[in-house]
Amino acid sequence: MKVLSWHRVMVILLIALQISILVFVISGYSKKIDLINLILIITSYCVVLYIISKDDKSSYKLTWTILILLFPVFGGLLYLLFNLQFPTAKVSRVIAKIKFESQSLFAPKENILPIIAEENAEILPLVKYLQGYAGFPVYQNTQTEYLTPGELMFKRLIEELKKAEHYIFLEYFIIQEGLMWNSILEILQKKAKQGIDIRVIYDDIGCFLLLPKNYQKTLESMGIHCVVFNAVHPIIATIQNYRDHRKIAVIDGKTAFTGGINLADEYINAVDKHGHWKDASIMIRGDAAWSFTLMFLQMWSLCKNTIENYNKYRPQQTQILSDGYVQPYADNPIDSENVGENIYLNIINNSKKYVYINTPYLILDDTVVSALKLAAKSGVDVRIVTPHHWDKWFVHMVTRSYYRELILVGVKIYEYSKGFVHSKTFVSDDKVATVGTTNLDFRSLYLHFECGVLLYDNHSVIEIKKDYLDTLEVCQEITMIDCEYNLFTELIQKILRIFAPLM
Repeated sequence: MKVLSWHRVMVILLIALQISILVFVISGYSKKIDLINLILIITSYCVVLYIISKDDKSSYKLTWTILILLFPVFGGLLYLLFNLQFPTAKVSRVIAKIKFESQSLFAPKENILPIIAEENAEILPLVKYLQGYAGFPVYQNTQTEYLTPGELMFKRLIEELKKAEHYIFLEYFIIQEGLMWNSILEILQKKAKQGIDIRVIYDDIGCFLLLPKNYQKTLESMGIHCVVFNAVHPIIATIQNYRDHRKIAVIDGKTAFTGGINLADEYINAVDKHGHWKDASIMIRGDAAWSFTLMFLQMWSLCKNTIENYNKYRPQQTQILSDGYVQPYADNPIDSENVGENIYLNIINNSKKYVYINTPYLILDDTVVSALKLAAKSGVDVRIVTPHHWDKWFVHMVTRSYYRELILVGVKIYEYSKGFVHSKTFVSDDKVATVGTTNLDFRSLYLHFECGVLLYDNHSVIEIKKDYLDTLEVCQEITMIDCEYNLFTELIQKILRIFAPLM
């Protein structure tokens, strides 16, 4: 007999309670609950039926169902207020239009799929998914450099910014005044005076209270074009949930950076925020940088509500000795395609020997949990590194709530003892790796604009593996004994797990 999980039992009990309330109201035993309340309760039930019928993540369905049944009078209205709004539909149409007008520019100049099929058929399904379905081509004629920690990325970025001749595009979730940003800004000002096209996108929530008021105008006064992504307004709106979590720097369409590193001092350990900050980035030179140019210009078009002359920014092709295959990609929360999650699942499911994962947060839906468990049960060496020094206690509580069930089936969990690991990397079987901006949590996987780079048969794959193994030397392996929490802690974890899809 299958045993019901505790949260499903809770849903059943809540439904029974609400049925009792309805019977109570309809029978006329309570004069305090009027017809409006009855209508609202019935509306909530209809909303629950709608949620259950949706093609959506089961975790989201469960969270909203519990919330609505806990607050039956206003729960249904709250869901409708958050999820059925015109601004979201409008943004969806704008994104579709931008994609339609620019997608052909992502088309690869040469079809290298037959070469990949002949040399390494194992990676072909993932390559074809990203290129044929998601629309992000795979490239040769590209070199990469894996950059960790943030201090090394900062050094390389400064070097490349100084070389800019035509344009510099920067798109970051967080920008904060300090050593890192001020050093970059000094270069941007000089380049702007030289007539170089400088553009900056930053997220309004990401930079909340970190930048002076009207900072956009400050940059504009320096000759730097700037837009703020999804400015915060004092209204309840689904659209406010969607944040630009991407980290992109493009120089002349020939060099690009992405990864976990924002433009703030904790990312380069210039300030101590949560102990040593362990982060990772990737620099690419060559043809693959064009994809990041297009990604940035698409976001610029979305923010400015304009159509760019994309070909104007296409660089002249230069011959670079190929280093395996490089495939940049992006993900957005408006469409129904979870590109970031699908990449992670593909890597996990196709691992034969090992899969090593860095993530600052471990807040997973059933699909990813099942994939990790199955890989470990199948003899794959599955290892996950998370922070020991947390930045949000409630998120870290939820992260630790997954440890026991993963360790039980053979997944090895480590916490970075020196501080906070912010890297988002997967590496598997010495063949494939990804470096990007997508955390293993619900908000990053389903509610944020994200990006990354897939690497196949590339020297950076081996560098990522080496760095991972070196990092384990300063990590604490978590055992089942470490997962023996007191009853109060376990209760808090279970309650927080209900609302994990909102984190």
